[in-house]
Amino acid sequence: MNTVTGSRKLTIARAMAEATAQEMRQDPSVFVMGEDVGPLGGVFGNTRGLHEEFGAERVRDTPISETAFIGAAVGAASDGMRPIVELMFVDFFGVCMDAIYNLMAKNTYFSGGKVKVPMVLMTSTGGGYSDAGQHSQCLYGTFAHLPGMKVVVPSNAYDAKGLMTAAIRDDNPVVFMYHKSLQGMGWLGTEKGATVATPEEPYTVEIGKASVVKEGQDLTLVSLGAGVHHCLRAAKALGDEGFDAEVVDLRSLVPLDRETVRASVAKTGRLIVVDEDYHSFGVSGEIIASVVEHDHRLKAAPARVTYPDIPIPFAPTMEQWALPNADKIVAAFHQMLRNH
Repeated sequence: MNTVTGSRKLTIARAMAEATAQEMRQDPSVFVMGEDVGPLGGVFGNTRGLHEEFGAERVRDTPISETAFIGAAVGAASDGMRPIVELMFVDFFGVCMDAIYNLMAKNTYFSGGKVKVPMVLMTSTGGGYSDAGQHSQCLYGTFAHLPGMKVVVPSNAYDAKGLMTAAIRDDNPVVFMYHKSLQGMGWLGTEKGATVATPEEPYTVEIGKASVVKEGQDLTLVSLGAGVHHCLRAAKALGDEGFDAEVVDLRSLVPLDRETVRASVAKTGRLIVVDEDYHSFGVSGEIIASVVEHDHRLKAAPARVTYPDIPIPFAPTMEQWALPNADKIVAAFHQMLRNH
């Protein structure tokens, strides 16, 4: 659990921009590229202030051609640069997946390790504000399933800064997936718990290490990104009922810290996984498999609170019906108790 002292609090957007600026100041090979990352500062604020400090040569606005600028970033990374490239919405992966998965993720392997691809692909995830099926998905499982890329998903500004710094310095391609509702952009609505004390000096958060953000004895709640905050609210509600829930923030999907999850479930005997990505073939099933494959003596069958296997609706009432929330987590726990 992070125990950062000090009064300086940042949003995730500011934390990402600060980490990027600090790495750009000390490493001239780092540059940023994508749609609206220049004078606008990014649609979600991730590059605010960078264009003013570093200029258009190192903070490059691109045409709306994800295939072109992600392919260009792969080439730049392979030639010794350290590009940070933004895919504005993760939903747009379909038009550039060849550049992402057949180039970015595989070129180090194809070259026998001779060609490194040290690039960061940052992309927004998540719904909740009626942007419908092409701008609201999470798709965590899609990227985590494909070998060759590290995948991180911060839930708060401290982790966002440390993970971004670690990602920029990593010699492997890293997919940095940030949830829109955590960014600190007022028009999206902001999760207050994501804006936390964040040191000004550079630091890293280890990629591949989960965090126990709340300890407990009766139940393990595992999630990532915005789901961590749903879990914390559910844990508080369950605490009012006399149950003590532990909350595990995965922070990273690749590498995946299975050991921290297993240790928690070995203690509590119960597991609920919360994921805004689709229900089937995803992170929730992988976490559950990671536990039950190791034959923990569970007090109840694991459960998951996830997005149903449907396209994301535009209508607010329909979208809210589908999204995970604290009430659904509490209900899943009570169902677990009834079943056992």
